Amino acid sequence: MAQHTRVVVVGGGYAGVTAANRLTGGSDVDVTVVNPRPVFVERIRLHQLVGGSDDAVVDFDDVLADGVRLVVDTVETIDAAGRTLRLASGTTLDYDYLVYAAGSHGRVGDVPGAAEHAHPIAELADAERLRAALRSADAGTGAAVTVVGSGPAGIETAAELGENGIPVTLFCGGQLGPYLHPSGRRVVAKRLAQLGVSVVDGPGSRVVAVRADAVELADGRSVPSDVTIWTTGFGVPDLARRSGLSVDAAGRLLTDESLTSVDDDRIVAAGDSAAPSGVPLRMSCQAAEPLGGHAADTVLRRIAGERPAPLVMGFFGECISLGRRHGIFQFAHKDDTAIRFHVSGRAGAALKAFVCWGTVKQLEIEAKHPGRLRLPASFADPARRRMLATAEQGVRG
Repeated sequence: MAQHTRVVVVGGGYAGVTAANRLTGGSDVDVTVVNPRPVFVERIRLHQLVGGSDDAVVDFDDVLADGVRLVVDTVETIDAAGRTLRLASGTTLDYDYLVYAAGSHGRVGDVPGAAEHAHPIAELADAERLRAALRSADAGTGAAVTVVGSGPAGIETAAELGENGIPVTLFCGGQLGPYLHPSGRRVVAKRLAQLGVSVVDGPGSRVVAVRADAVELADGRSVPSDVTIWTTGFGVPDLARRSGLSVDAAGRLLTDESLTSVDDDRIVAAGDSAAPSGVPLRMSCQAAEPLGGHAADTVLRRIAGERPAPLVMGFFGECISLGRRHGIFQFAHKDDTAIRFHVSGRAGAALKAFVCWGTVKQLEIEAKHPGRLRLPASFADPARRRMLATAEQGVRG
């Protein structure tokens, strides 16, 4: 009787589900996903949950391949030497290979009062609490609502609420939409103004303290805020660090370009919690699904006794919704730097809707046809390859 290889995936987000589905294409591989929630969360729709246009969840039955075992629990520690996971429930789970796809979460940092009074939006429970807080404050009838952070999450949340008739002030802490090309930034600023969102940018717009009824700015101003929404800053779980594995300064698992841990070739990382060659990619579902697929390929190659291939990854841009009827798709070079070209307005909204639909559809396709979706080698970011080659030459020198 053939011996089955036990592969456990820590995390059931975009990267973890992609990896689990791809792994089912291997022969005699038993796949288990450990996730703290019984549903798959569409994190790129959490602002819609807040605005009431979507619940931002999908049943795992719809996106996980048949035969993948789901364990609803939280991993407390990884015993790499013993190849064992200790779960919050008190049980243990053994593995032959581990895919570390622990994801990321919102982080308020050390801003005084933010942890007590601000509402993050990076997790399902966060978004649900925020929606309840907005209802409790009766935000549509004059309550002061502020959004801190001008990245995609901040812009999308402010636009969603503005379209619902809620007056919002967006504090950028610097530049509006720093990723965007200036032409795209102008489109976003114009649309936010049309929605009644007040944008406060520049160095003085940085929030330095949060109170129950106000935010304090770097320029000394105090602005009333009945509901403060915190969208800036992401962190990763400290599971890898507290398990004694090598991590970068942010806590991401350090790997080589095949996504294999620098400590243990039985541990492979994917998604927001991975730092390949110490140079992590932008936290996004755009990176998570290809990383999840590559992590699975690495595991399958190792099981087969083959050498894993280096990561193939390149970006194509950033898509931001501006309410339900408008949006912007900002195109970019493969190295994730924005170019002038963008699609906005209703066409931008349609592209954003397609991206949200497509990310889940890719999971469904991979569940039914493992290995079907792969980035071609030509899609690899040449700038990353050059940078890593230069760094390697420097070490040798």
